[in-house]
Amino acid sequence: MKQLLSSMRIAFRALRMNKLRSALTMLGIVIGVASVIATVAIGSGATQRIQQQIASIGSNIILVIPGSMSSSGVRLGTGNAVTLSEADARELMVQCPDIALAAPMVRGGAQVVNGNNNWATGILGVTPDYLTIRELTVTQGSEFAQQDVDSANKVAVLGQTPVDNLFDGADPIGQTIRIKNVPFTVVGVLMRKGQSSSGQDQDDVILLPISTAKRKVIGAKQANADAVDAIMMQAKSGAQIPAAQEEATALLRQRHHLQANDDNDFSIRNLEELFAAQEASSQIMAVMLAAVASVSLVVGGIGIMNIMLISVQERTREIGLRQALGAKTRDILTQFLVEAITLSVAGGFIGILIGVGASFLISKLAGWATSVGPGAVLLAVFFSALVGVGFGYYPARKAAYLDPIEALRYD
Repeated sequence: MKQLLSSMRIAFRALRMNKLRSALTMLGIVIGVASVIATVAIGSGATQRIQQQIASIGSNIILVIPGSMSSSGVRLGTGNAVTLSEADARELMVQCPDIALAAPMVRGGAQVVNGNNNWATGILGVTPDYLTIRELTVTQGSEFAQQDVDSANKVAVLGQTPVDNLFDGADPIGQTIRIKNVPFTVVGVLMRKGQSSSGQDQDDVILLPISTAKRKVIGAKQANADAVDAIMMQAKSGAQIPAAQEEATALLRQRHHLQANDDNDFSIRNLEELFAAQEASSQIMAVMLAAVASVSLVVGGIGIMNIMLISVQERTREIGLRQALGAKTRDILTQFLVEAITLSVAGGFIGILIGVGASFLISKLAGWATSVGPGAVLLAVFFSALVGVGFGYYPARKAAYLDPIEALRYD
């Protein structure tokens, strides 16, 4: 232990004697570690953001949208056909054992007015089950009930964005807003959800009973008054999602009278699968960025090896003198290894500070989510030490096995 401490003191003294050279040698490690920390932080932040989006959407969600349609030989995109209905949603809940809830939806947009304020926002006509599926919480007032849907009552539940833009901080509950000149009573305000993974404001929405939305705001489809734009379903558990999709597909094909060789006139999407694919993509991108950044660590390691070889050559006579005075091979080896590791680890710590600072600036200036965990910091320290050992061993070994007689003669 005493020999190790002695070797460390000698190594630190040698580094202090060449401060500028030591600092320049560390620069490659500093840049490499800072780059790795920043890229890992960006990747982790993106993953956390996607996980938050999954949580904000709800759990075990399956979305059914109308299929494509053809007009004069031209195939229009998915969602253009009028193929789903409120009756489909009711039957999905009744006949599919793996589906807990099914909520029909109609979508639109409108200018909403309250006094001298107005705001253009999205309008969703839904049933109370939609709020349960999406795990939407009402922070003020209450949600509308099934009775409001059955009676087509003119009540509305507002997201936070319309509240902020229409009421100037006043309590919206019980107040009247006008949507397409139709008066609606505000009965509830939703808890803030934030942006979606695509950057869409999830709070910029007003929920109406689906019957009221069809009759007063959005309008019913001319081809089928019972038609809806989508059906949002919730499987009873995550493990039952595949079975729920199969049951829904079979039932809808039967209800829509599709033959065995007919394509589906609807599309079923598992939202968790889409988010999982996004998460996997972000993780792959983070790994690729970290791999590119780690090249700087290799460059830094080569710089350490180069400087250590120069140091061995400059101190050849010193090494020979120490050997003549009784220093063993392992003492010389330890001394130069300690120098290399010290350069690398010191550069690593400085790189960590710069990397954390860079992550903070990226988050503030670019608006990207970043997350620096203790695992990334420990990994950076480990790899910087590993670089020091890996690239410092050859110069240290070369110094340790110098012939003492030849070393003393070196000029």
